[in-house]
Amino acid sequence: MIHHRKALIAILCFLMAIPYCLGQNGTNSPFTRYGFGQLSDQSLGGNKAMGGIGIGLRSNLQINVSNPASYTAVDSLSFLFEVGFTMQNANFSDGKTKLNAKNSSFDYLAMQFRLFRGMGMTLGFLPYSNVGYNFSSTEELPSLSDWDDPTSVTRAYSGNGGLHQAFIGVGYEILPKLSIGTNVSYLFGNFSHKVSANFSDANIYPLARTYYAEISDVKFDFGAQYSLPLSKKSLLTLGATYSLGRDLNAINSYISQQKLNGSVVISDSVTHVRKAFQLPHAFGVGATYEYDNRLIVGADVLLQKFGETRFFGNKGELADRLKCSVGAQYYPDPTSNNFFKQIKYRAGVYYSKPYVKVNGQEAAREYGVGAGLTFPISSKWGWMNQRSIISISGEWVKIDPQIKGVLTENYLRLSVGLTFNERWFVKQKVR
Repeated sequence: MIHHRKALIAILCFLMAIPYCLGQNGTNSPFTRYGFGQLSDQSLGGNKAMGGIGIGLRSNLQINVSNPASYTAVDSLSFLFEVGFTMQNANFSDGKTKLNAKNSSFDYLAMQFRLFRGMGMTLGFLPYSNVGYNFSSTEELPSLSDWDDPTSVTRAYSGNGGLHQAFIGVGYEILPKLSIGTNVSYLFGNFSHKVSANFSDANIYPLARTYYAEISDVKFDFGAQYSLPLSKKSLLTLGATYSLGRDLNAINSYISQQKLNGSVVISDSVTHVRKAFQLPHAFGVGATYEYDNRLIVGADVLLQKFGETRFFGNKGELADRLKCSVGAQYYPDPTSNNFFKQIKYRAGVYYSKPYVKVNGQEAAREYGVGAGLTFPISSKWGWMNQRSIISISGEWVKIDPQIKGVLTENYLRLSVGLTFNERWFVKQKVR
């Protein structure tokens, strides 16, 4: 009972911290000027170090939200509670100038338990996207005649916000070794983009435009997994996911401001347009091979059809996003009580074609390499036990521009995930 009270206190503390976490912004990327911003893959601590794979991954020790069919793997006696954070160092370069920025952000919060035989449930909170940037550029305008003084314009770009999702998911084993599942999420949040122009010529009035959107709607994700034993020690798990593309309920506005003779003239248009924004249809397939409970090797492919969606009412603003991931995990000895043999070693890589377009062209390619460790929390730490674990992963990510005038971005990310595994459903024997 003491264990339960302490776990509940921890859960309540983290839930109370969510409003603060909503105000955090984990990016400084100029690419977040486009689309919904920098997308957050639906992966938790155990997936990040493995290149983000999860469609074919199953575990009774960690939560995998990448495929809701995996929820059936939860131990019948366990209650899992998981929380994660990320710190990153970003470098931006245009070949001449280099900039550096540091960020930290709340990643996720999730809990999982078994409902009935063959059915597991997961509840949680995940970011969907982040918007955060602030940069400017100055250029000289062509003179109308040789008698005119040179005129320069400084354009400033800034944006902030993001979308979040609170979800509830259920996985059900419909046949031995075959599971299906679904996540139903409440997607909500807002983001704004501002562009301003200031001229060196005082006779040219400053101009500013702001684009704002507030979104609140429901998101649906589905998944399936089939586990095929290849021998007494080896197992192949095949997975598939589908996310429903749909119109989003949104309030969007466009505000134009210009100073004329010291006064501000504002043109404001606010509309409630259901079809201004759309979520894409998304398809994913994955497979993992597991040998002797020690070695896991897997691969995922995810396609998000952003190219067919509307953004601020316009089609063709975004491109289809493709991500390919490969990852592995090595577990020295699952039966040993030796601490070092209980450490899990993880590594992975991924390639992604982002959904961002700049001036109608696909803007970049993204590459990532990750590695990490997962180790048990010693029982001498009070109410925690050796079933509870800490996952630490490091990632190097490069966003390589495909067109001129776009910054190269390099990220070093450190992610920490903490999983509490409590035996809540053990029947106590009375002697």
